[in-house]
Amino acid sequence: MDNIKSKAVAVIVAHPDDETLWAGGTILSHPSWQWFIVCLCRGSDNNRAPKFSRALQALRSEGIMGDLDDGPEQKPLDENELEHAILQLLPSIHFDLIISHNPNGEYTRHARHEETGKAVIKLWHAGKISANELWAFAYEDGDKKYYPRPIENGTFYCVLTKRIWLKKYSIITETYGFEKNSFEAETTPRAESFWQFTNSYDAQKWLKQF
Repeated sequence: MDNIKSKAVAVIVAHPDDETLWAGGTILSHPSWQWFIVCLCRGSDNNRAPKFSRALQALRSEGIMGDLDDGPEQKPLDENELEHAILQLLPSIHFDLIISHNPNGEYTRHARHEETGKAVIKLWHAGKISANELWAFAYEDGDKKYYPRPIENGTFYCVLTKRIWLKKYSIITETYGFEKNSFEAETTPRAESFWQFTNSYDAQKWLKQF
């Protein structure tokens, strides 16, 4: 990872807090990068939307929220609707890097995470998102045996410094307001991991296994 050169980076996630849980340490560790965070759900949520705005400030990022269905039944989203929402929210510029969900999710299992990861890869492969490379979150929970853990053999695996992790943890517990015994607070990884793809053909081939 380049710590010096400025990069234009988009993070595309399903929910407010996903950006912090799975990539917050990376965002905080690269203040010179130009971050833009797209959150696809909860735009009309009077509780979560303001917290997302405050999280953007803490992360020194720009961003935007959509309002796709995120009901408890998690009915599958229409693929065209999802892809349209991403393209409407994401600035039409070239990015050095796109970061998004793993098509297999970060834990067992959340449909919106999986759908978002798949849609981003498809849009990149179709040339509708312009980026040099894509990183997918690399976490697993042993089929619900434990809280999500970063995959140590991911392309990029980085143990966060204490200062960065405490800042990330404070965004989860103070900015978003999750209790310290909540899933979110207990999950907040002390390391972050990503799978890297430098061309869309490899990403599309990887996607077929899911």
